[in-house]
Amino acid sequence: MGIEVAQSNNGIVISQRKYALDLLEETGLMNSKSVDTCMDPNVKLLPSQGEPLLDLEKYRRLVGKLNYLSVTRLDISFAVSVVSQFLNSPCVDHLNAVTYILKYIKGSLGKGLLYGHNDHTGVVCYTDADWAGSPSDRRSISGYCVFIGGNLISWKSKKQHVVARSSVEAKYRAMTLAACELI
Repeated sequence: MGIEVAQSNNGIVISQRKYALDLLEETGLMNSKSVDTCMDPNVKLLPSQGEPLLDLEKYRRLVGKLNYLSVTRLDISFAVSVVSQFLNSPCVDHLNAVTYILKYIKGSLGKGLLYGHNDHTGVVCYTDADWAGSPSDRRSISGYCVFIGGNLISWKSKKQHVVARSSVEAKYRAMTLAACELI
């Protein structure tokens, strides 16, 4: 499955380093220059922008593999969800965004999930929303993460079903999503 588990005095680390290395080798990006962020902040991806891709299966396969990698790499999960929106009709710009994610992975191969030893079992939840964050349909994107004893146990990033009229409404919808998860 490509998931590695390492135990130390601090706890257990779950990662997919070998899977990420294999993915970089497969795409020919092993010797490429790495980048510091998983998405280029200056690029807004829209449906059907630019030249259509000829090899749809390559794009779908890469996005699927990135989706699997996001099981232990939460830092790429939002970027992968963005490029997943274009599986039906990807363009060259969408493939460039996937390549950008892979270059980020190259520079951060050692990342994973740490489940540490803690004496407390308090439940903490963080939530946020990006009001009208989707440039194509102006819907907001909600997200949350839930920790028990300082260890991440649940997370989600999802486009809201309706267009929020204000940032406050978008944040209330995000809090509702997180409250449902907590209950």
